Amino acid sequence: MKALVFDKSGIDNLKLREVEDPKLGAHDVLIKVIKSGVNPIDYFVVNFLPVKPMPHIPGAEIAGVVEKVGEHVNTVKPGDKVVVYNRVYDGTCDMCLAGKEMLCRNGGIMSVITNGGWSEYFAVPEKNVIKVPSDTSWDLAASLPVAGLTAYHGYVEASLTPNDVVVVFGASGNTGMFAVQLAKKFGATVVAVTRKSWLKDYGADHVVDYSNVVERVREITDGKMADVVVNSLGKQVWDLSLSVLGVNGRLVFYGTLTGADVNLNLSQIYGKHVKIIGTTGGTRKELTDLIRLCKDCKVKVWKEFSLAEGAEALKLLNDSSRDGRLMLRVE
Repeated sequence: MKALVFDKSGIDNLKLREVEDPKLGAHDVLIKVIKSGVNPIDYFVVNFLPVKPMPHIPGAEIAGVVEKVGEHVNTVKPGDKVVVYNRVYDGTCDMCLAGKEMLCRNGGIMSVITNGGWSEYFAVPEKNVIKVPSDTSWDLAASLPVAGLTAYHGYVEASLTPNDVVVVFGASGNTGMFAVQLAKKFGATVVAVTRKSWLKDYGADHVVDYSNVVERVREITDGKMADVVVNSLGKQVWDLSLSVLGVNGRLVFYGTLTGADVNLNLSQIYGKHVKIIGTTGGTRKELTDLIRLCKDCKVKVWKEFSLAEGAEALKLLNDSSRDGRLMLRVE
């Protein structure tokens, strides 16, 4: 089969090659990969993170059709439309037993500690395979395991309520467009911080510019400021994120695309009794819940690439003109 492979770090080392077909165990599912979303995790895998095995296949967000199943698999069958819950977990550690598989002490992220799904076929344990309705678009299906789940889990951790005002930084990005839509589904008032007016069609009650976000949030909330702030960008909007957060607010953050090192004024945190919540991924149950909750969610795709063009797609991830998602069509 064909797969995108690199044998040393660097986007330019990512090449389409012939590799061995995956081996299928008795409890495994072979998936014909149709689409994959391009995410910051893929960028970091190819450029910076220590990964195994080497040579390595990236690709964390996988949607496809079941091609074949192992003899002991009974929850899916050939022809089913599925997504992959991309966490390796043993099911026996204290985190797994608490229902937090993404924090498994003996696990990790598929595409980091295992090969990923930027290949024609992908073999994965049955427990990581989740069916999606047949009428789900491929763009949405391929966006749920990372972009959608990350946004959803953040709100679960922040205990989002219908009375909350939510400010989403990076609202036009991978997780941002889902953070906007899901906050609206929770019944919250949504402020999208972006220069992209199309977020209005995705549920944003207000679309505001970075240049006057503090003033606009103060105006929208009559001075109370935000109950929940979502920062998926990292360092670049860290100070702004805290500036728009109100008393007893919750700052949810995931992702460091613009940097990871920030300065923190502790008095600003305890003085307003705010909570800073770092999150990663989500649980398997949350992904199954999200598939139902987000059946009518939209995905704005900026550009679509073939599998052979994966390196080009990764190079555009940080492009300032990017307006929506980058997707790989594998089929």
